[in-house]
Amino acid sequence: MDKIIGGQLAAEALIERDVNFIFTLSGGHITPIYQFLENSSITLFDTRHEQAAVFMAEAWARMNRKPAVVMVTAGPGFTNALSGIASARLSNAPIILIAGCVGLESVEKLDLQDMSQLPVIEPMVKKAFVCHIPERIPEFIDMAFRTAMSGRPGPVYLELPCDVLNATIDPSKVRRMHTMITSKPVDRENTRKVVDLLKAAKNPIVIGGSGIWYSDAGKEFIEFVEKTGIPAFTAGAGRGVIPDTHPLCFESSLAIRPGAAMLALMSSDLVLFIGGRISLFYIFGDIFPPNAKFIQVDIAPDEIGRNRTVDLGIISDAKAFLAELNGILDEKAFGATLLKQYEPWVEVVRNADRDGKRDAKAMWECDTMPVHPMRLAKEVNDFMDREDDIVVADGGDTSTWMGMTRTIRRGGTYLDYGLYGCLAVGIPYGNAAKLNHPDRRVLVIMGDGSVGFNFMEFHTAIRKKLPIVVVIGNDQAWGMIMHSQQLRLGHNIPNGTELGWVDYHKMVEVMGGFGICVEKPEDIRPALEAAFASGKTACVNVKVDPSVISPGSVALANLGGYKCN
Repeated sequence: MDKIIGGQLAAEALIERDVNFIFTLSGGHITPIYQFLENSSITLFDTRHEQAAVFMAEAWARMNRKPAVVMVTAGPGFTNALSGIASARLSNAPIILIAGCVGLESVEKLDLQDMSQLPVIEPMVKKAFVCHIPERIPEFIDMAFRTAMSGRPGPVYLELPCDVLNATIDPSKVRRMHTMITSKPVDRENTRKVVDLLKAAKNPIVIGGSGIWYSDAGKEFIEFVEKTGIPAFTAGAGRGVIPDTHPLCFESSLAIRPGAAMLALMSSDLVLFIGGRISLFYIFGDIFPPNAKFIQVDIAPDEIGRNRTVDLGIISDAKAFLAELNGILDEKAFGATLLKQYEPWVEVVRNADRDGKRDAKAMWECDTMPVHPMRLAKEVNDFMDREDDIVVADGGDTSTWMGMTRTIRRGGTYLDYGLYGCLAVGIPYGNAAKLNHPDRRVLVIMGDGSVGFNFMEFHTAIRKKLPIVVVIGNDQAWGMIMHSQQLRLGHNIPNGTELGWVDYHKMVEVMGGFGICVEKPEDIRPALEAAFASGKTACVNVKVDPSVISPGSVALANLGGYKCN
């Protein structure tokens, strides 16, 4: 019988999984897999840095709600991928990171790029695997895919030593595994208790988090909101599962966003929290009234009760939970009663939404120079007005302004760095979005600090013919840190916060893209029109006011653990 090598087994197992792209940067330790993926159904999408490859995979996994594969070489290739993996862990992105390493016979011999990789990454992923037996490679790949998608999605690590990949194998000894997990567990008994709490509430809210998106529960979520008339907010990957334009959706649950969130979160008497995390974004649970009833629904048992005592914890898939709850509401015919019961509260929330946006209008319409960063965010939001337009936000203050402004009409169309707060995601996320949706407009808005990390991913976009538009809010500084230092110390420390002006648009032009500089607010829209009309990867470099301090910077300056004595 013909002999094959481990690298061929790995390639075949990935092809069987219908993987479209593997995000990667080449290296000698993974060439045994590369050689069998060439001219296959899988495209090796190469980036200029392993970190960017992982960020692309994270965005791909988040948008498609299925595993994305990254492949990196040993040692520095592996360590370069770690920030992206940490980000994927907190965004619940089902990434499978395949890394090469030195051969088993070379361990502790000071071979090239040798390091002990497993103990470094093990705390950062759902599970870490190392395959030492070449015949078992398909089994390990199957385990990696199953683990990434079971329960709460997340990243998985698979290490394949280069001598395992190069080992000759008898195909008759190989077990080719392929198990798909589609279970949607629901706690029926506790779900029935939700109705009693809803009936007793006067000022309830529902917050839909990433679990709504990952379980594809948008339809059920909207149905529940419309049956009950409960004011809805969204968070994380859940943004857009109910359109911001829906009459019962009051947009982001972030309290700093202009609108109703702060009043609603601080005044509710019942919080139904589905598929989210009680994190910093809710002041670790302290933003909710201490006497408010709290229902938390999550697929992960360890998430129930984090940072706050909950009155009813339900371990369920979000889609299955909402389908069950909607059925109970129909069965008991409570919908009409709740709609009438919550009407006064909805009006209070609606008025707060209107008042909050009125107070922010001056920033959105500011015509000063340099450009107010929130005016820039508003211009981007108004221009990207199609339901399927994709906007990516990156950078400290820049992400804050965009998060305060973006109107999201569909799930999976807004990406930012979320809880991990890792700069440099912007261009990789944008490239992944355009690769995934070549027929849609994709715009990245980012700060001038964050653009420096993965700047050469402009080159990736240009050579791969991905015409994304990148808008840089250029305040010539690490704005969020500069402003938080000013608030805490009375001044910023120039070393470490000030960058100076850089003609990023000209650098992109040199590589073959489109570049334009904007200094006046009225020139932003024409610049966006020209950038998209160019059909090229584009950079719109906007001079924004470095003196404007965002609510995010204020929060950072006042957060307990960061305060100076």
